[in-house]
Amino acid sequence: MRYRGLTTAEAEASRRIHGANVLPEPARLTFGQAFLETFRDPMIRILLVMVALMVTMYFVGYAEIYEPVGTIVTVLIVATVTARTSLTSDDEYHALRARTTKDRAKLRRDGGLHVLPVDEIVVGDLVILQGGDKIPADGVLISGDLRVSNAALNGETEECHKRADAAAVFPEKTTGDTFVDGTTLFRGSVVFDGEGILQVCRVGTATMMGQMASELQAREPASPLQVKLAKLADQISAFGYTSGIVIVALYMMFFALRAGGIEAYVLLGWGQVLVDVIEAVSLAILIIVCAVPEGLPLMISIVLMQNTSRMLSRGVLVRRAVGIETAGALNILFSDKTGTITGGRLSVVEFFTADGTVYGADLLAGETVLAAQLRRAIGRNTASMYDESGAVVGGNPTDQAVMYALGEKNCRAMQADETSQAGQRQTFNSVNKFSQAELPARGIVVYKGAPEVLLARAQYAL
Repeated sequence: MRYRGLTTAEAEASRRIHGANVLPEPARLTFGQAFLETFRDPMIRILLVMVALMVTMYFVGYAEIYEPVGTIVTVLIVATVTARTSLTSDDEYHALRARTTKDRAKLRRDGGLHVLPVDEIVVGDLVILQGGDKIPADGVLISGDLRVSNAALNGETEECHKRADAAAVFPEKTTGDTFVDGTTLFRGSVVFDGEGILQVCRVGTATMMGQMASELQAREPASPLQVKLAKLADQISAFGYTSGIVIVALYMMFFALRAGGIEAYVLLGWGQVLVDVIEAVSLAILIIVCAVPEGLPLMISIVLMQNTSRMLSRGVLVRRAVGIETAGALNILFSDKTGTITGGRLSVVEFFTADGTVYGADLLAGETVLAAQLRRAIGRNTASMYDESGAVVGGNPTDQAVMYALGEKNCRAMQADETSQAGQRQTFNSVNKFSQAELPARGIVVYKGAPEVLLARAQYAL
């Protein structure tokens, strides 16, 4: 049975009805949001309370106006610097995501094979899956046989065996049992072995991965620095409350003793008592204000801004400035190698034979027996192919690397050669560690795989 897939018009209609295959992205940060976010900091809140107290003291004649004004200016500088740093980091983050190469998938459209970004997949598309592919959308397996890992979704490392069923229907309600049923496939799962065709039933936020991504849009937990500052703010508040009560009590006791006792003090009149209470409270506020490190938030904001700029100049993007302090407390850092440390694409540098002879990558262009054998082993025993644009699609990264080394001209020539047509095949998998293809017209079988596996079974080697 030949699968033609959707036409371009049908794909556009499906996109209008079911939406695009796009997962929710974090909303872009605005300056206003970043500015207001600063006031969630407990230290900033303490400074604002302090401003209110100093303004009150100014009106009763116990403080100068420059004191609350200076504190307000400090708070505004902190909020502006912090917001500007956060906004710059967020802009760099989104710019980096825009430059990042998106995942691509092989699918049938208009009767041909196309390699498109996963964002362009729609409900009804037929996606070709092979070993090593990441499943780009939710759907059912209508052709082929696969072994997949759902670890990215449910944390289970055990492989699931999926068998084709052309009559399969995607379940309305997904449970834990759905992950291990016979035909259902989910976005984010990885194909360990086999080949098959996925009929897409859900895309974007309707997928299981999309629902999980939406649920993860919650507020991030506080960093160690924020936890420490919150603890310091609580300690300052507790100290302030306790000190204020003690100072007011001691001051009132002083006034009472100076008057000759409580009864004599009361006889002075409630007006005098009220004046003394205001003086005692004012003194308590002054002491509490002196205990608040109003310069600390400004210092932290400036230091984090400088560190963010320095790290960005060295090629390290810090999306959240407080993450710098968090990174300093790490013992072990787990990082994705591909695309982070390496370029993410293999290439053939040289060939070597069993006797240790080394050949350059241009060996495949030669006319030797060895070159001919290599061309057949690469071009006919592979899950990769050249598409209409001249790009290699399908197969695992190793298949694609050696196919690029073979070249499109050699590949097309073997496809047209009747004596090089492949019969039965066995694709590469992690258990056998090799692939094989029969060439009936030549009466041979070509192999490609791990040297330790193939050489152990061979009687002779070139």
